[in-house]
Amino acid sequence: MTYLEEEQQIQQTLEQIKQLLQENETIRHFKQIQAKVNQHQGLKDLEEEIKNLQKQVVQFEHYGKENAKQEALKRLDEANERYKNHPLVVSYREKLIEADDLLQYLTNKIQYQVNQQLEQEGKQ
Repeated sequence: MTYLEEEQQIQQTLEQIKQLLQENETIRHFKQIQAKVNQHQGLKDLEEEIKNLQKQVVQFEHYGKENAKQEALKRLDEANERYKNHPLVVSYREKLIEADDLLQYLTNKIQYQVNQQLEQEGKQ
C-alpha cells in the first residue's frame, strides 16, 4: 500500500469514528445540554453579572476602596455559587465528564492498537 493510499484509508477511518461519535448517546446528550446552556438567557445574564462584578473588584482594588471591594467580592462569590449550582450547569458538567471519559477511553484504545501494530511491523 502506498503512502497516499494509507493516508486516504486513515482519513476514511477517522471520518467513520467521527460519525460514530456524533451518533453516540453520550455525545448526543452532551450536545443537547450544551445547546440548552448556551441558549439560556438567565445563565447569560448571570455570566454578564459575574464579569461586571469581577471588573468592579479590580476597580475598587485599584482605587483602594477596600470596603467596596469586599462587598463586590461577596456579591461575586454569591453569583458564582448561583451559576455553579444552576441545574443546567450541574447537568452540563456531568455530561462533559461522561463525554470526556468516552473520548479518553477511545484515545487510549487507538493509541494501544497503533503501538501494537508498530511493534508487530518492527519485528518483521
